[in-house]
Amino acid sequence: MAKHLSESDVSAIVNMINGWPTRRISWNKICESAEALIGKIPTRQSLNSYKDIVFAYTAKKKNLALAISEPKKVTSLDVASQRISNLESKIAQLKEENNSYKEMFVLWQYNAYRMGLKAHDLNAPLPKIDRERTDGEKR
Repeated sequence: MAKHLSESDVSAIVNMINGWPTRRISWNKICESAEALIGKIPTRQSLNSYKDIVFAYTAKKKNLALAISEPKKVTSLDVASQRISNLESKIAQLKEENNSYKEMFVLWQYNAYRMGLKAHDLNAPLPKIDRERTDGEKR
C-alpha cells in the first residue's frame, strides 16, 4: 500500500523538483531522490496523485525542454545582482497575480454555489466542435 504523504512531504518534493539540478528529470529519479526527504521510496502513482507534485514536474519538464542552452554566465557581480533583483521582482509579481486568481476563483465558487450550480455542472466538458459542418448548413 502506498504511503500517504503529509503536506510538508509534498512541499519538500515540490521544492526538490523545482531545484532539480540536472538536464534530465524522470518520475523514477524523483522517487529515488524523495527517499532522503520522506524516509521511503514513494511510487510514481503515489506522487501522481498530488496535483502540486504533478504540476511542478510538468512545469520543470517544459522548462528543461525549452532551456536548450545553458544560462549565460555573468562576469560582473553588479550584473548578477541586477539579474537576481529582476528575477525576485518577477517572482513577487507572479505571486501577486496568482493570489488575485485565487481570490477570483473563490468569488466565482461562492457565486456558483449561491446560484445552485453543482461541482459536476462546473466540471462538465466543453461541447465538441463539428468541423465537418459548413456555414450554410443548419442542424
